[in-house]
Amino acid sequence: MVILGIDPGFAITGYAVIKYENNNFKLLDCGAVNTKAGIPLPTRLASIYDDLSLLVSKYNPDFISVEELFFNQNVKTAINVAQGRGIALLVGAKNNKEVFEYTPLQVKQAVVGYGRADKKQVQQMVKAILNLKEIPKLDDITDAMAVGICHAHSYNILKKCR
Repeated sequence: MVILGIDPGFAITGYAVIKYENNNFKLLDCGAVNTKAGIPLPTRLASIYDDLSLLVSKYNPDFISVEELFFNQNVKTAINVAQGRGIALLVGAKNNKEVFEYTPLQVKQAVVGYGRADKKQVQQMVKAILNLKEIPKLDDITDAMAVGICHAHSYNILKKCR
């Protein structure tokens, strides 16, 4: 299966395209959609939509997995991030892809085995699972990889529950 993992945002949206077969992971692509401050929010969201849609066209993932919003103290930032998250969900819907959403706790549990793992632990496990030479410089990319790995680990369980 091919999974497009997305760590949504409006300034930076991390993505990772992961192939999972026979309990083996292969990273096909990863990166970030960056939008610049000062540009109107609708234009930024359109850019995220366009770039994520290109990834779906290029890799035709079986599933899209998106990290759920972790609410912080800044309500304005949370609302803008939520709008970026909505764009990720829209990309899935418009491309007839099944979208799965995971909380940060679920992602950590699936990747590290402990839902309260810190960021460094998650990064190290992502590096090991995907056999990376180094951890990506942007946390958003590593988080997208982690949410993709989470779906790969969770899908078989979800399938049995259906």
